[in-house]
Amino acid sequence: MKRPPTLGRAVDRGLAPFRGRRAAHLLPRTRLGGPVPWVIAIMTALTVLAVGGALALSNLAASARGELAGSATVQILEADPDLRAEQTERVAALLRQDASVEAVRIVPESEIAALLEPWLGTGEAVEAVPLPALIDLQLAAGAGEAQIEALEGRIAAAAPSARIDAQEAWLAPVLEALNSLRYMAFALIALLAFTGAAAVWLAARNALDGNRDTIEIVHLLGGSDEQVARVFQRSILFDALAGGVLGLALGTGAILLVATRFAALDSGMVAGGTLLPTDWAIVALVPLFAVGIAVYTARMTVLSSLRKML
Repeated sequence: MKRPPTLGRAVDRGLAPFRGRRAAHLLPRTRLGGPVPWVIAIMTALTVLAVGGALALSNLAASARGELAGSATVQILEADPDLRAEQTERVAALLRQDASVEAVRIVPESEIAALLEPWLGTGEAVEAVPLPALIDLQLAAGAGEAQIEALEGRIAAAAPSARIDAQEAWLAPVLEALNSLRYMAFALIALLAFTGAAAVWLAARNALDGNRDTIEIVHLLGGSDEQVARVFQRSILFDALAGGVLGLALGTGAILLVATRFAALDSGMVAGGTLLPTDWAIVALVPLFAVGIAVYTARMTVLSSLRKML
């Protein structure tokens, strides 16, 4: 039976207030899901820890590399104390005359004993062990393996029991391990971002399935896919903001707790891994990236599902 024109116009006038932007308001303004804020909070906290760890490792490696760049140590392993002292002065004079060496310092025997105290103790235990003589030297800028090998030959001629160790060379395995840990932290950040996006995708799909009938009515009343997507975007925005702030607080607290534990070690090398103000600024941006990923994922999920649904 055909609807009378007057009735059709009356129905259209009755539905007019709900068309377009108003039609989208028919969708319930509930959250995408109860677990979503907590999932985002956990992902944000873990990401904050990973970012803080990666930045701390980068600072630690840069600090260690900067302190030991161009540094070397000459060890004179001579049991006779008089001969050891004579060879030490001879090697030190030779190094001071070399153009590839900028600074030379003979390490006092008391300082060497203090360095070995955790292993040898004090008193007669130290006196019974012949301590090697140490000479710290700073190479000139641009000095490399060739200059070190040349120095090694001259030192061997002056003191047969002496040997030279470039501190940057023995530290290389440590720096490689730090770089490996940093790359693992970056991989963890990418994995957490993917996991968070997957959680938002599942929540958005579930919300769409639960409101399928309402969405169809909204479309019949003139609502567009863009308007429906904005409703879900606002919903996930509040969830992501709440989870991001909570995750930032948890992650920052964990970083500070770990930092206090490492500070208690009182190690000069560990001290180089502290976070700078710029690092903390980067850490503070993590929740914003989490919110951006969540909102973008929700929008793309809703728009893609609506095209398949209708």
